[in-house]
Amino acid sequence: MSNRTLNLDDTLYRYVLDHSLREHPAQTALREATRSHPSANMQISPEQGQFMALLVRLLGARRTIEIGVFTGYSALSVALALPADGYVLACDISDDYTRIGRPYWQAAGVAGKIDLQLAPAQATLDARLAAGEAGSYDFAFIDADKTGYDGYYERCLQLLRPGGLIAIDNVLWSGNVARPAETADTAALQALNDKLHHDERVDLSLLPIGDGLTLARKR
Repeated sequence: MSNRTLNLDDTLYRYVLDHSLREHPAQTALREATRSHPSANMQISPEQGQFMALLVRLLGARRTIEIGVFTGYSALSVALALPADGYVLACDISDDYTRIGRPYWQAAGVAGKIDLQLAPAQATLDARLAAGEAGSYDFAFIDADKTGYDGYYERCLQLLRPGGLIAIDNVLWSGNVARPAETADTAALQALNDKLHHDERVDLSLLPIGDGLTLARKR
């Protein structure tokens, strides 16, 4: 038995995908379409998308938030896991990125669940709070500009119901969070990780999935 997380080499990673991954054809096609993109490293891994979809199903989620859409794989993964009346508030500022994913949302039959808002996410979230939507969402995924993470987290915490879940991507930042910060992004992630560790408003787990995924359940 191992007393720490097992490292995955390429062969074992391939085994994980071969024995777990269940993708809709539109998900596979969107991953392939993103593979050659200059910013393809911003794409979440397929096993992370599947993990988040399982979390959404376990929560019985109907209303979700996504901050940072990129080409739309994570929004597609979540939308597929939602019931027919499910809703994804998808926040991004790039039409160039998000337009890549929209045809695949259509192909999967979930485009009607995804409300894409092309505007600064903090403004979108503030507008939802001002409209009285606090406590009305079940799940949120944060994967955008790292210096904005704390502000996104605080707003999502207000928008989520008790028992709702926030998933925060890139919290290990290729291991840079464990070293003296040399960039504003690293410093912002370190500060947020420290804050979350002691935040009594949530139950917490930081998982070494992908580039690090924090799960924070609103108490």
